[in-house]
Amino acid sequence: MKTATIRARTEPGLKADAERVFRKLGISSSEAINLFYSQVRLRKGLPFPVEIPNAVTRQTFLKTDRGEDLHDYRVSTTSSRRWAPDAGIPNHWAL
Repeated sequence: MKTATIRARTEPGLKADAERVFRKLGISSSEAINLFYSQVRLRKGLPFPVEIPNAVTRQTFLKTDRGEDLHDYRVSTTSSRRWAPDAGIPNHWAL
């Protein structure tokens, strides 16, 4: 029986973006939180790596935040390999 309550504050934009993803997955925020808690219990830790970026990565983040050193890569429409889930490559941007 589910009786415990969780209250947390978060940024409105983050909440809206996450809930949009949950809707596409067909789950509620409560279900997503329960999935997260279940994975934490199962793995006895966070279900994803949490790391401090190295100096090169931090510099890259700063540059892209300033709009520097950005590149636009286009995928050929005649390519035999498509960037899509059916090609075995996760398409995270489609969410």
